[in-house]
Amino acid sequence: MEQSATLTRELTLDEAVAFAIFLQKNQHFAEAHELYRRVLEVSPDHPRALHYAGVMAHQQGKVREAIELIERSLTLVPDEADWHSNLGIVLQSDTKLDLAIAAYRRAIAVDPGHANAHSNLGVLLRATGQPVEAEAAYRAAINLNPEHIDAYANLGILLDGLKRTKEAVACYCKVITLRPKHREARKQLAVAHCALGDVAEAVRIFEEWLQEEPEDPIAQHMLAACTGRGVPERASNLFVETTFDSFASSFESKLEKLSYRAPALVAAMLENSGLEPLNGVDVLDAGCGTGLCGTLVAPFGRRLVGVDLSEKMLAQARDKKVYHELVKGELTEYLRAASDAFDLIVSADALVYFGDLKGVVEAAEAALRPNGLFVFTLEHAVGDVAGIGYRLELHGRYSHSRAYVEQLLMSSDLQPTIVQAELRMEAGAPVPGLVIRATKPRPFVHAG
Repeated sequence: MEQSATLTRELTLDEAVAFAIFLQKNQHFAEAHELYRRVLEVSPDHPRALHYAGVMAHQQGKVREAIELIERSLTLVPDEADWHSNLGIVLQSDTKLDLAIAAYRRAIAVDPGHANAHSNLGVLLRATGQPVEAEAAYRAAINLNPEHIDAYANLGILLDGLKRTKEAVACYCKVITLRPKHREARKQLAVAHCALGDVAEAVRIFEEWLQEEPEDPIAQHMLAACTGRGVPERASNLFVETTFDSFASSFESKLEKLSYRAPALVAAMLENSGLEPLNGVDVLDAGCGTGLCGTLVAPFGRRLVGVDLSEKMLAQARDKKVYHELVKGELTEYLRAASDAFDLIVSADALVYFGDLKGVVEAAEAALRPNGLFVFTLEHAVGDVAGIGYRLELHGRYSHSRAYVEQLLMSSDLQPTIVQAELRMEAGAPVPGLVIRATKPRPFVHAG
């Protein structure tokens, strides 16, 4: 096709849109975008061109443009259930949960047999604290499509949170029957067996998994968590990277469902330190993830750097446009190379993937300038911690005793302030945490 006039002569507009959708499905986005542009230039209200151009905008991270285009298409053709469902997906990604719920409900009103809309609705009903309605939505999806993997997996997670663990096990088993190598369902099934006291079955699941995939970091780490044998001093880089890469695009919505408070707790501890915004300090967000903490601490810094192991998380953080620099790297190694570089280091829930904190705390102390602050969260180990001050929990994260943290910080010449707080909700229960502010004192100068 040489010119737009050639387009209208060689192809009808509908044929051109069909070809653009084909290009889009094969990720030839530039060519698809050009076709949609040319169609809409000729026919600005072509509903399919508007809609799928909106879907493509969402695929490329242009959420506002996606919503505008899809809503325009639905104004023209309001009875397309798939289109309402697609709008729900985009709104959900933009954390507009109430609007997304309404979009899924409209999809179901148009087509009560739309299994995906029921399943997606269940996710958001759970996220907004409506577990009974969420269960009904998941079961509706399963009734419509008895092989709906996402509905079974999400129903299992919901039932786990409601302490209906045996029913959750049945859901995870169904997922694995439908997709034998479903990583998350395998993990959740084994953890559920541990919760039921059937450690032998959990071990069998992980060992069978490792026979098939001997180097799988999730299976290796979770087997140690389940059995207490061969517990590493910290989670491997590959475990952390694999875990967070796997759900980076939905990380924030997942945490929102769990009433996630760690970034806000870090910011509150920082405010209580007396440090004022616009003080012009150099700040490191250690384990920055998608940038949830960065957006809260950015006002305190003249320069904000984020470091994380997950490239997909860093891509989400980049979209926040609050960081001056983002670095893919292991946290302790980065800190060791950053001697005397920062006035403030914050870390919301990154150190829960460390058991032994000695190395990372010493590296943080060296990276801080005199009078610098290190503000971070940990999960609080309640009860016996086997004399070492920390343990690897069934969910795969480490918890730490308060005494262990205080002793370690003081031995590293950091002055600790520690408060207890609830970090999130998980499996229907609050996760106890520690919020720590460690101050590096100014060096003593002898007057004489």
